[in-house]
Amino acid sequence: MASSSRAGEHRPVHQDFIARIRYSNALPPPPNPPKLLDIPSTGLSSGQYTTPGFASRLAREQPLNIEADAELGMPLDLVGMPGVFDGDESSIQAPLQAQPIHPHDRHLLRPLATLGKPNVSEPSVSFLRRTEYISSITSKARPDAPLRGLSNPVKRQVKRASPEPDKDSPAYVKRKIDQSFAAAAANLKDKSRVRHPTKRNLKLLDAYPLLPDIEAFPDSGAYVTIKFSNNPVPASTVYDTRLLSSILRPIEKSEEEEAAYQAASEAHEQDPQNNPKPPTSMNYDFYLSDSAVSAEKFRKMFDIDNPNRDDESLYTHSNEAGPNFQLTRLRAYETSKETDLDHERKYDEEVILSFDNGSNGGQKAVYYYPVMQRSTVKPQRTKNIHRTIGVAQEDEQIIEKLDVTVTDPDEETKADMDRFKENPYSYEEEEAEDATDRRQQNGRHQSPERRRNGASDDDADGDEDEI
Repeated sequence: MASSSRAGEHRPVHQDFIARIRYSNALPPPPNPPKLLDIPSTGLSSGQYTTPGFASRLAREQPLNIEADAELGMPLDLVGMPGVFDGDESSIQAPLQAQPIHPHDRHLLRPLATLGKPNVSEPSVSFLRRTEYISSITSKARPDAPLRGLSNPVKRQVKRASPEPDKDSPAYVKRKIDQSFAAAAANLKDKSRVRHPTKRNLKLLDAYPLLPDIEAFPDSGAYVTIKFSNNPVPASTVYDTRLLSSILRPIEKSEEEEAAYQAASEAHEQDPQNNPKPPTSMNYDFYLSDSAVSAEKFRKMFDIDNPNRDDESLYTHSNEAGPNFQLTRLRAYETSKETDLDHERKYDEEVILSFDNGSNGGQKAVYYYPVMQRSTVKPQRTKNIHRTIGVAQEDEQIIEKLDVTVTDPDEETKADMDRFKENPYSYEEEEAEDATDRRQQNGRHQSPERRRNGASDDDADGDEDEI
């Protein structure tokens, strides 16, 4: 240390001498020599070197100095794999079912939360007593108070609930079905228990059981729903009740159309990936009653709750074949969209509902009917254009009037209906083709109400068809 006291002009200043030591931390030179780039010198005034795109452009222009082989560093030898060159890739794919785990390997698959020291519970010793702390302040008990042991009985240990079974197990499904029936029975007994899921102010007024109508199976085993792309009748503020008893009569395909469909179907079967399945489009003639009164009488013949449904006085017309209903052709329609299902899925996507309030002595219920085909039809345009320019088919016959007579089904049709009545899902391919051919020849179109009564519509050839 050093101090200075010259003539008292400056006060003493203590100064500490500190030695500063620096350690060298030089980085080693890079292992690769620097790469010189040929960059044209345009000067800083152009702003070329200060933009972000300059470095990005240099990175894109400079190729990577990486030598990769044809297999990109991962050689694959497929010679020893059986069936690989024959299109069978099962040997190089993971198995569909995982192999069982060896008991020695189960410890390795324990979750992380279970790892660690096990919690060893203290052994229960009968001769030891729990530690009790006695308080110096005793509680004042009333003389008339009951004994503590009598007022507070010992609580029994609650039994642990049984574990929930797997959702796919039969026991789980059976229990849920039983619970749904029990809940439905309780709701029917006390309707005030039913609550709307979103609108809490709504109250249940009435309930109907939902039942399958096994007496109303048609000979095809299911029904067809047809939707018009536009209104088939002129627009009006009042609903036209004639639409409830209209008829769509299928038009047979020509030989050229049938040959084209068969060729497309065969191409689809041979190569389904490149050849889509051809749509089973159909053409129809749409027939409608002349008046609302005639349509009402026509519906009464199909109403099973009408005791006078077999009265021939309901017919509006008569000819040499007998009394009948007469319907007039309105226009032709063609299929624009069609969805086909099979008998295993005919209850899955859409069903038809029919309400029966039990006013005629029957059971009060809502009946549902299977739907196996959904079609959307639009007014026919192709053949209409051909007729307008005079190139219509020579063998084409347009039936302007239909004479409809309601009769009971024949024995063959009843056999088909009884088969589906016994088992709604019983359906053979050969029987399906035979039933389809019979329906195309007879041209039967029936409503669910009349099917429950066992009535059918038969179609005959001629200028005026009798159904």
